[in-house]
Amino acid sequence: METQYIKFYSNSLQRDMECKLYGHSGRPVLFIPCQDGRFFDFENFNMTDTWSPWINSGEVMVLAIDTIDKETWSDAVTPAYDRIRRHEAWINYIVYEVVPMLQAIARERNGWDGEPGVITFGCSLGATHAANLFLRFPDKFCGTLALSGIYTAAYGFGDYMDELIYANSPVHYMESMPWHHPYVEKYNNAKGIICVGTGAWEQTETTFRLKELFEQKGINIWVDIWGSDVNHDWPWWHKQVSYFVPKLLY
Repeated sequence: METQYIKFYSNSLQRDMECKLYGHSGRPVLFIPCQDGRFFDFENFNMTDTWSPWINSGEVMVLAIDTIDKETWSDAVTPAYDRIRRHEAWINYIVYEVVPMLQAIARERNGWDGEPGVITFGCSLGATHAANLFLRFPDKFCGTLALSGIYTAAYGFGDYMDELIYANSPVHYMESMPWHHPYVEKYNNAKGIICVGTGAWEQTETTFRLKELFEQKGINIWVDIWGSDVNHDWPWWHKQVSYFVPKLLY
């Protein structure tokens, strides 16, 4: 498996950021680690093995990035106002720095014209971020695989609400989105998959709410609910990746 370590200065975050690219060609996938995670978690938790059939065949290339959750969603000391603005800077880092870089690599390696859409992928809080990116920026992201996420910002920011909390809280902004919003067509032309189990440590309420909202607004994002034996843990996420990736790609 071809790999490439990348480090560059982020103007959005005002510091160096690290990431790692797996694969030599194919559709670009952005991996967002679990809460407080680092780019090397994709490899350390053996997701390289689970994704290897599609990476080695040249069907996808996966870019694993760092979170800054310790400064934002996980920080219990800094005021929510400041934390959500730091989080939004990380969103800007992804959308306006990471995505163009990944698109340029995909164009160069695949000979594509235009801007290839990027698929987001994550588990747990990584799924929260992955789904949020896909739903907020359907011009940049053409699909998502979000496993065991929580889809309101209350998980990290409690009862505090302002315009940036709202913009990063999928249940809230999807509740307000009219059925005729132009994003609905974009979602329906993409491939979105959201999955949660009903076993130990899974929190299902916000996933169920998104499912209701998608059905009400005619949004064809697949929300799949797995059984009570399906826990919030890596062994199940590996199984879900093996099951869902073919449906995401083909």
